[in-house]
Parts: sequence; C-alpha cells; structure tokens
Amino acid sequence: MDEFLINSDNYPVDIQVNPDNTILVEIDSDRAVSIDDCISLSKFIESKLDRDAEDYELEVGSAGIGQPFKILRQYLKNVGNEVEVLTKTGDKHTGILKAADAEAFVLTVEKQVKPDGAKRKITVEEDLTFPYSEIKHTKYLIRFK
Repeated sequence: MDEFLINSDNYPVDIQVNPDNTILVEIDSDRAVSIDDCISLSKFIESKLDRDAEDYELEVGSAGIGQPFKILRQYLKNVGNEVEVLTKTGDKHTGILKAADAEAFVLTVEKQVKPDGAKRKITVEEDLTFPYSEIKHTKYLIRFK
C-alpha cells in the first residue's frame, strides 16, 4: 500500500484485519480524500491479494472530519485549526492546535482571569502541552455560526 500512496497526498491512518476477514483501511490527506482515491487504492490492494486463497471483504475509506486523530501527521495537518482535546482524566479543552511533534502537542486556549485590583475579567491566552500518553482523543472542532 505504501508503494501506491508514495506519490500522492494521501497517507494511511489505520488498517484493521478483523477475525471475519474484513479488512478496513482508513486514509487521510493533507488536502482532501476523494472517492476516486479510495476506489483506486481498493483496486490496488485487491490486485495484491488472492481471493482464491482467502475470502475477504475490503473497505477503503477516508478519515472522518469528526473522528479522533490517530497519527502525528493528522496533528501536523491541523496546526492552526481549532480542536477539542479530551484527556484520560476526563478534562476537556478547546483551543487552537499550535504545534505537534512525536512526543506531545501544544494547544493555545483562552481563559478569563481577573488581574489583581481589576474590576473585570480579561481574556488571556495560555499554551498547554499534552503528551499523547495523557490523551483519550483529539478531534477537529466543527462550529456552525
């Protein structure tokens, strides 16, 4: 599959082979995944498998916009976008994904604080760093205004 995707904007996100011989392949792209991309990859994978030797069902699809990120490249693709983060301890944060690397990512959040002596709260930005090991999920945040 990597040889097929090497010259495209698409990249593998998840591959599952279930006990009932269902093969699920999920791809994403730095731009957009088209139905033709999924069809082409499906045909390529089928050309590499022998249906006479093994009966299987193959599903190739794109990563859904509201689905949790599964790999670093999805975090990198979404730098600058608003995301929702749910930690393993149950804390939910919403903010702008500022940066990501192999160990952690940085989220810029806005919060209301009341400076000493002030009558009103002001909005300030704070950068929060999250190691991936502390995250239950991170999702692109869709807002309708």
